[in-house]
Amino acid sequence: METKVYDLTWKETGSVALNQSVFGVELNEGLVHRALVMQLANARVAIAHTKTRGERRGSTRKIFRQKGTGNARAGSNRSPIRKKGWVAFGPRNDRNFTLAMNRKERQKALFCVLSSKVRDNLLVVVSKFESKEISTKSMNAVMQKLPLGKTALVALHEKNENVEKSINNLKTVKAIQSSYLNMADLMKYETLVLSEDGVKQLNALVA
Repeated sequence: METKVYDLTWKETGSVALNQSVFGVELNEGLVHRALVMQLANARVAIAHTKTRGERRGSTRKIFRQKGTGNARAGSNRSPIRKKGWVAFGPRNDRNFTLAMNRKERQKALFCVLSSKVRDNLLVVVSKFESKEISTKSMNAVMQKLPLGKTALVALHEKNENVEKSINNLKTVKAIQSSYLNMADLMKYETLVLSEDGVKQLNALVA
């Protein structure tokens, strides 16, 4: 299983082998969905917070006698049905939203999405991504030459500050390192751009 390799001017320079166990996996929608939900849930930060009965400030004195008033029975003024009372069943910032998933399942879900990119012709492999200076204008010119579709995720083999900062200001393109490929970014961006070394790095995930 192979795919063509291009330079940054969209000229074919050769081909690179794709590991069948990484880029040729049958799509498992349920597994991919679980992996995506897990990532989004684990990134969630609980901010909303309401006070319970014990945290609400105020007296616990019974506001009027039990019988003889004609009113419904009432306890303290901190009751949740009264103004400025505590909140029943409200959101709490100590709630834990994290989910767990086996490492092999997470890895297979990643391979499923990578394989779907290959099947849909949404994988572009370039020989090398490099930039001598930080320039959004020049990087945008490079992107215009590549068949990226509406949005693109550029996965770099290693950290490259010039390329990353040059891409940062492009609205439809995002740059990350190939070792940080994740479900949310792969599902959000239409085209995946890998360097030749990045493909070899992913091939090595399964011997």
